[in-house]
Amino acid sequence: MPDTMVFKKPPAARDDLKSAIDAHYRADESDCIKRLLSELDLGDQMKANIHDYAAKLVEAARAKTMNQGGIDAFLHEYGLSSQEGVLLMCVAEALLRVPDDDTRERLIRDKLGTADWEKHLGRSSSLFVNASTWALMMTGKVVNMHNIRGRSPEAQVRRLVARLGEPVVRESVNQAMKIMGKQFVMGRTIEDALERARDWEARGYSYSYDMLGEAARTMEDAKRYFKSYKDAIAAIGKTADGRGPYNGPGISVKLSALHPRYELGQVGRVMDELVPRLRALCMDAAKYDIGLSIDAEEADRLDISLDCIEAISGDPDLKDWQGFGVVVQAYQKRAPFVLDYLADMGKRHGRRFMVRLVKGAYWDMEVKRAQELGLKGYPVFTRKANTDVSYLACARKLFANTDAFYPQLATHNAHTISAVLEFAGNKRDFEF
Repeated sequence: MPDTMVFKKPPAARDDLKSAIDAHYRADESDCIKRLLSELDLGDQMKANIHDYAAKLVEAARAKTMNQGGIDAFLHEYGLSSQEGVLLMCVAEALLRVPDDDTRERLIRDKLGTADWEKHLGRSSSLFVNASTWALMMTGKVVNMHNIRGRSPEAQVRRLVARLGEPVVRESVNQAMKIMGKQFVMGRTIEDALERARDWEARGYSYSYDMLGEAARTMEDAKRYFKSYKDAIAAIGKTADGRGPYNGPGISVKLSALHPRYELGQVGRVMDELVPRLRALCMDAAKYDIGLSIDAEEADRLDISLDCIEAISGDPDLKDWQGFGVVVQAYQKRAPFVLDYLADMGKRHGRRFMVRLVKGAYWDMEVKRAQELGLKGYPVFTRKANTDVSYLACARKLFANTDAFYPQLATHNAHTISAVLEFAGNKRDFEF
C-alpha cells in the first residue's frame, strides 16, 4: 500500500453536477419540496396502491402487537414516540459500553430518575411490562428520595424502604436494560454478532455490520479502529462463504474513525493519509467479495466524503469489485443531487454502487450547529414529512438508475415500504 495517494479531480464536465450539490446545501425548503413533488408526480392509481398496501401493513403489525409479550410488549409500550422510550433506548445502548458496575449504577441513577414512569403503569396487558414499570417507578422514587430532608414518619419510612430496596431494584433495572440493549445491538464483538445472526441468516436475512461509537480523536485511535475494521472484515468474509456482496453480510465504515482530522480544511492530509487506509480495507473486502459501505456523517463532511469515494471508485485495482457502497441521507436537501453525482461516477467507472438510502441520524445536531453559526438555512429538512418526500423521490431515482445503483432501502415507515414496492414493480433486485 503506498504511503500517499495522488487525488485526481473529476473531469470538468462533472462540474455542473457538483455545482448542483453545492447550490442546495442550505436551499429554501419550500422550493426543494415543490421540485421533489413535481418529480414524484404519482398518479391516482399508484397513490391508491401505496395507501392500501401501507394500511394492510399497519393493520397486520397492530394485530401482531395485541398478542405480543415479553420484550416486544415492553418496546411497544416504551416506543420512540415517548420521552421515556427515548430515554430507555439511550440508556440501554450506553450500558452495553459501560465497563464497571459503579458507573452503570450512577448512569441509571442519573438518567432514569427524571422520567414520568407512572403514566405507563397498567396501560399494557403484559405482566412483564407492568412489573418493569413498577421497577422503573421505584428507581425514580429511590433516586428522588436521596434529596428528602423532611422528618415526617412517612418520609422516614419511604427513605428506609428505598435504602433497603435500592440494590435489588437497581440490579433488576440493570439486567432489564441489558436485555433491551440486545434488541438493538447484535453483540459486543463481531464474533458475537455473527454468531447471533446465524439463525436469522438461515431464514434469508442478511446483515451489514456497524461499530458503535467510533470516532478517532487521535492518530492512535485511528490506527486502532483501522485494525478493528480489518479484523471485522476478515471475520465477516469467512462467514460470507462466497455469497457475494448482495446476498452475504457486509460492513459499514465511518471515515471519521480512520482519521482524527477528517474535515474539509484538512483535505490534503485526508487524501494522503485516510484514503490509503480506506483503500486497504476495500482491498480486503474485495478479496472476500463482501460489501463495504461508506457511512454518512455530518453535512459539512459530504464534500470530502465524495472525494474519498471518487478516489476508491476509480481505483483500477478495485474495478472488478461490485461491493462498494455509499450511504445517502434523505434528510439532506442535497440528497437527490448526490445520487445524480454518484450515478455519473458509477457510469464513468463501470461500477454499480450499493446505495443504502436512510433518512438521517444527526438532525438535532445539524439544526443546532446552523443556529449557533447564525446561518439563514439548514442543510436538512426541518419537517419529517418533507424528509419522507425526499426519501420517496430519492428511492424512485435509485430504481430509475439500476445500472448504476443496487438500491438498499432502510426504513421503518409502512407508507415508505409500500411506495418502494410500488416503484420496484416486478423487480426484486434490491434490498430492504
